[in-house]
Amino acid sequence: MVEVLTRFEMILPEAALLCDASGMVTVHLTRHLYTFFPQLEGKELAVEASTVGEVVQALERTAPGLGFYICDERGRLRTHVNIFVDKQMIHDRRGLSDAVGAGSEVHILQALSGG
Repeated sequence: MVEVLTRFEMILPEAALLCDASGMVTVHLTRHLYTFFPQLEGKELAVEASTVGEVVQALERTAPGLGFYICDERGRLRTHVNIFVDKQMIHDRRGLSDAVGAGSEVHILQALSGG
């Protein structure tokens, strides 16, 4: 069997592997993203992941293109996007290596800016 990797799996290769020990993580998206991915509206997003990078990978597989709204072409979190795991902002905006656990809640939000 030939496995096709998405561009995010190539950028974040560790995210392409899902750990058997990881559990389901509930993901909440900023309202704005439903404009571009209406098929996700009203659905509970639960993914299997052990890091934030794996969460982004799972979202990309669920809704192709979603990962690019969250991360730039280098796999880093975009400047105006914040991710919270269990109400704590993530620390690793470059590698998205922050851990998530079974039952964690991940919130992906747009940062407000301007004056």
